[in-house]
Amino acid sequence: MKSNGQLQLDVQNAIKWEPLLQAAEIGVTAKNGVVSLTGVVDSYAKKGEAESAAKKVRGVKALVENIEVRFPNSLSKTDSEIADAVLVALKNNYSIPNEKITVEVEDGWITLEGELHWQYQKEAAKDAIKYLTGVKGLTNDITIVAETHDALEEREVKNAIGRSWNIDDSDIVVTVSGTTVTLTGNVDSWYQKEEAGRITWKTPGIWHVNNALTVDYDYTHS
Repeated sequence: MKSNGQLQLDVQNAIKWEPLLQAAEIGVTAKNGVVSLTGVVDSYAKKGEAESAAKKVRGVKALVENIEVRFPNSLSKTDSEIADAVLVALKNNYSIPNEKITVEVEDGWITLEGELHWQYQKEAAKDAIKYLTGVKGLTNDITIVAETHDALEEREVKNAIGRSWNIDDSDIVVTVSGTTVTLTGNVDSWYQKEEAGRITWKTPGIWHVNNALTVDYDYTHS
């Protein structure tokens, strides 16, 4: 059992532990498992690191992220310049079939669309551009259309999740319907929920993952 104050401290320490965030001033509040992050950072990558660090803390049920990305004038980029940089970054990553991705940039916010065969390609597209100068945010609307049409096996997905040492899968239920996998049950951190979803996406033949896992954790009210 963890108090609101202890959860707040744990998240603050997790953020400070990240080398990219040591100089960042990020405010943290916590109430009944809902963590709010505020502050200003000078890159989209730092915003993402803060969010990722918070989600890994045991007991975080939900995250309200209000971190603003603000650049000094010397690092400001036009949308056209950002779009050009995104196209180059995608082209230079050989794991991404960049010709299948469309890019839109509005006020520093990037939207990616298109169809790819694998979730790792979708994640690679995000990773390729998150460190680019001028990026304020990203919406990754790429959809997955798997090449294989082999029948999905619930046991295969369950076993894959169970092989991860950092997930307690004792209360995770896997249900398969066509090309869609649904995860239900309880885990004790947002990180475990996302990790279970990430592992599930690696299964050949999946088009959709409905991650309905609940983060279940008890709190004191101090």
